Amino acid sequence: MEKLLKFLIIFALLFCFVAPISAQKDENLKQKLQANLDQWHKAGKFAGATLGVCLADGNCFGLATGFSNLETKTPMRPNDLMLAGSVGKTFAAVVALQLVKEGKINLDDKIEKYLGKEGWFSRLPNAKDITVRQLMNHSSGLVRYEFNPNFLKDLRAAPDKIWKPEELIAYLFDTKAAFEAGKDWDYSDTNYIILGMIIEKVSGKKYYDLARNRILKPLKFEKTFPQDKRKLKGLIQGYAGEGNDFTGKDTVLENGKFIINPQFEWTGGGMVSNSEDLARWAKAMYEGKAFSADLLTQMLDGVPAKLGRDAKYGLGVIIRPTQIGLTYGHSGFFPGYMTDMMYFPESKISVAVQVNSSVPQSFGGKSLSRILVESAATITDKQFVPATTTQTAPMKKQFVIILHLNAKYQDEKNWTEADNQAVGRHFAKLQELQKQGKLILAGRTTVKESTGFVILEVESEAEARKIMEDDAAVKAGIMSAEILPFQTALMKSN
Repeated sequence: MEKLLKFLIIFALLFCFVAPISAQKDENLKQKLQANLDQWHKAGKFAGATLGVCLADGNCFGLATGFSNLETKTPMRPNDLMLAGSVGKTFAAVVALQLVKEGKINLDDKIEKYLGKEGWFSRLPNAKDITVRQLMNHSSGLVRYEFNPNFLKDLRAAPDKIWKPEELIAYLFDTKAAFEAGKDWDYSDTNYIILGMIIEKVSGKKYYDLARNRILKPLKFEKTFPQDKRKLKGLIQGYAGEGNDFTGKDTVLENGKFIINPQFEWTGGGMVSNSEDLARWAKAMYEGKAFSADLLTQMLDGVPAKLGRDAKYGLGVIIRPTQIGLTYGHSGFFPGYMTDMMYFPESKISVAVQVNSSVPQSFGGKSLSRILVESAATITDKQFVPATTTQTAPMKKQFVIILHLNAKYQDEKNWTEADNQAVGRHFAKLQELQKQGKLILAGRTTVKESTGFVILEVESEAEARKIMEDDAAVKAGIMSAEILPFQTALMKSN
């Protein structure tokens, strides 16, 4: 008994000694991360940002910089809510994997098994060849519906419309797939809209109800919920840039309501959240605590993806090598907001960042993924040397691509659905280039004989020329193009 008492006394003394040291260490880390966050904001032109962190021991916290509203100069708070964009695909992927474990979905089944009796099914490109796995890793050949000019026009014209999934994928009906199923890779929200339809078909329940009951409630994500209406409680103002294709205006909220109905995104994203919740989500998901851990290898079995050097895409996950180790996560865009999250399996930490702006040119020359890697380097005391500062880094050059709408297409009557799909792929490629940091600016005149321009910053003229020649609208003969060397002189500073 005496020995036990001595042991308990020693243990208590050690705890009293270690706890303050651990607390001070965490406080020092927060101060370093906050300083880095503030420095980034100072160097950029964006409204504000939040950073969520989960350490290896499960301790999670959030930080903030800048403003949640530029007009009122309201300071950003760590728990402020934004739209997570395509990061929401991770929730849909986990629900699907839970149903795989229950035997209700087979990853290698053709989607015809689940949706083949729908009247519209045969009108879907590659309909009989696509598997569930190909939907989830974006190798189906289905292109994005959301950049189709007809969809954008319809979205803006009916801001109160409640979009049904079949109405979204209808913008692809009777068109040609980008490639044969399983033969290439192309990121597309359409894949996850169809996955959502399968989820509801096999479960007999609404997807958002499944997400709430299977993920959000059990894991206690109290700040994450569906973006299923125009007015979303607690959502802060977002800035999408004047003239953007989705809202046309910079601010996306008017009198507390979204200018368009964000409900349309659904299983393609469709979640309101904050950075701390997303960091917690990444840690839970990639440590096998959100679905059966024996399916984690399936999730992380990726195919080559056009999302950066050596990047792969698994089942709702971007697998990215970085200077400080391999990462699992996802990025997200929705007009007015951009998000990224990463989990570092080697150190078992996760980080997430959200910005209430969808204009990457305002981010002070840093991508969100770089902010995450820099933050993780600070947490783990690993050295991070930006590639652009090394002696071997190639000098980037600027080029402007001038685009002319060909005469036939001046008359809207001459447009076919295939033409609309080609232009949709054109816009999707521009967004991909924007995420990669290669697109400086894109725009067009508003005169009848439309002239557009794309300003790129790439390593060589050959790279810029390939981007131009591979453009879907140029290939389809909708636009003619020429390329010229370019050099930025002056830019607006506010």
